[in-house]
Formats: sequence, C-alpha cells, structure tokens
Amino acid sequence: MPKGVVEFVWGGKIPEGYRGFIDATTGNYINGSGWGLNVPKVPTEVIATPDFSLLGQFNLLGSFSAIGIVSASLLVFSLLLADFFDTMGTMTAVGHEAGLIDKDGNVPNAQRILLVDSIAAAAGGAAGVSSNTSYIESAAGVGEGARTGLASVVTGVLFLLSTLIAPVVKVIPYEAAAPALIIVGFLMMTQIKGIDWDDLGIAIPAFLTIILMPFTYNISVGIGAGFVSYVVIRYLQGRRKDVHPLLLLTAGLFMIYFLNNPINAWVA
Repeated sequence: MPKGVVEFVWGGKIPEGYRGFIDATTGNYINGSGWGLNVPKVPTEVIATPDFSLLGQFNLLGSFSAIGIVSASLLVFSLLLADFFDTMGTMTAVGHEAGLIDKDGNVPNAQRILLVDSIAAAAGGAAGVSSNTSYIESAAGVGEGARTGLASVVTGVLFLLSTLIAPVVKVIPYEAAAPALIIVGFLMMTQIKGIDWDDLGIAIPAFLTIILMPFTYNISVGIGAGFVSYVVIRYLQGRRKDVHPLLLLTAGLFMIYFLNNPINAWVA
C-alpha cells in the first residue's frame, strides 16, 4: 500500500463491494472500486450557477508546439478514429433497432449524421469538455418508439436545464443508470440473429467486436478488432478478393490506433 494511505474501514467492517482509501496526509477519500458510492441526501441548495470558465479556453495549434508534430498528429488520429467509429457503431445499431435502414443495410443520410457529430465533437473541445458524440443509450428511447428525433431534442433540453439544478442531479448516483444500460444491451443483442455464424470470416470478427466493446468500454476497440480480424482471416482463407482496398487501409489504420502507445514511446 502506498505510503501515507490507510485502508478505509466503515464501521469496523468493510461492506461487500465497498472498498476505498483515505489519504492520511490530506484526509481525502480515494475510491478504490470505481463506483460513485455516494449516499443520496437532500442537497443544501437546489439552484447552482453553471461554471463556464473553460468555455473557449483552448489553443487550436498549441499541441503541435508543445509535444511535436508527430505525437500531436497521433493523438488527433486516435481521437478521430475513436469518435468516427463510435458514431458509426451507434448509428448502425440505433438505425437497425429503429428499422430505419435501407435494403442494403445502410442508414439513410449517414453523411448528415456524421457531420452533426463532427461539429458537436469540435464544439465540445472548444467548450473545454469531453468530445461530444452520439451515445448508444439512444437505443433505449428508440426501443420505446422514438423515431423522429424529437426525443433527442427533449433530452438535450433537459440536459441544458440540468446545468442549473446540478445539486439535485448530483443526488442521483450514476449506478442508477445500470438498469437502463441492461435494457440497451438487450436491445443491441437482438441484432445478432442476422449474423452468418457458419462463416468464420464473419462470425469470429463479429464475436470479437461484441465481447471487446464491453470488456474495453470502447466501441472503437471492438470495431477495430472486427476489421483487423476479418482481414487476417480472409487472407488466411485465401479469399483476398473479399478484402476491399479501403477495408485493408482501415484495418491498417486501426493497427496504428492499437499500437499508439508503443509508437508514441518510440517517437519520444
């Protein structure tokens, strides 16, 4: 155990699943389990003034001078790849759940969706927050009948209003979202019936995609594993003609994405 940190014991006994630490130097509680563990209680205030101090506090080209062109380019590439395929995965899954795909299995007006998502990602960076992107949790609303986009507008308005009542929102532990995420996972798994499980070149990449998304908590990692494994299996099967050059390029880009940390270490 690190120096200056003592084990946190609640009432002389550590409850099952609840373990953390108290820094003996600062007295601050350090959560060791990753859960919020906040006990809901009535807030002392209901309205709070939003803090917009980070709005616009960014330097568009500052990273290139700070860490170099190569490292900054790799970081931009990683964010671009992750955001793009997060959006593609969400768009495809929600589109299938909503029954909005065409006869070829494509989502209509995909370019518009990607454009809006790209603008939102850039706006998030300019606002000093995490990169904004579409969320697969939208499948829960679609499963209840949302089709026109009005549900998303209502959600956005409610999020905007929540900035004013942050103390009330903070009362709700984020573990409360677990039941909704279980429903989302169920709705997503209903789509696997369309996978050709007799074709190893399809089944194995699909399997890797499905299991790596929750295990890594990253949609892009799952999709990347699917791309790379599909190309490798098709080449091993002697079916190189099934691999489009663009697919081969994408798989290569994902390999760079997966090897980003070793490449950064090598460049440094």
